[in-house]
Amino acid sequence: MQIWAQALPDMIGGLRISLTLTAVVLVIGIPCGLVLSLGSGSRAKALRWLCYAIVEIGRGTPALVTLYIIYYGFPDIGLKLSSFVSAVVGLVITTAAYSCEYIRSGLRSVPHSQIEAGEALALPRTDIYRRIVIPQGMRIAVPALMSYSIQLFQMTSLTYNITLRELTSVSYSLGMKTFQYLAVFVLAGLIYAAISGVCSALVKLLEQRLSLTK
Repeated sequence: MQIWAQALPDMIGGLRISLTLTAVVLVIGIPCGLVLSLGSGSRAKALRWLCYAIVEIGRGTPALVTLYIIYYGFPDIGLKLSSFVSAVVGLVITTAAYSCEYIRSGLRSVPHSQIEAGEALALPRTDIYRRIVIPQGMRIAVPALMSYSIQLFQMTSLTYNITLRELTSVSYSLGMKTFQYLAVFVLAGLIYAAISGVCSALVKLLEQRLSLTK
């Protein structure tokens, strides 16, 4: 256990980067997912197909490949981004694509009778969505989005491959320094599992509260 005590301060620093990255990606990615979900239901065919293409590319391309393209590929066209910015951009693409599906499912769950009621009141289509559909649809999508946030937190470990000093990267460096790979990575796994477990419990609690308020 001595190695754990020695490694923990550095690993907490890496964990801070992982959590910061997760938060930034969610703050940017979920609104992008909302825009894509609205665009995919647009009456404008070109916009609809554009959003559909973005979502399919985001979901169909492995996140690691996206990170490689941005961090290692973009410099070939004169665009060099830091490892953190590359991680944000790459994971936002993936997050926007997946959150689009969760949000679209939530929007479709809003009873059509409420939309018809808005139309009967002669509300513009934008107001119907802004006041009726989006608030209720997002509320329905929250548990799924929170579950995805746990996956995203674990997905940040992929950014080790683009030299970001997050939890997995720090753990590997400590393993190289101490040759105690097993102990170091077991501790890293426990940290990931503990945070994921707490978040999972919060998701279940939220689902219960939402079901009671229906």
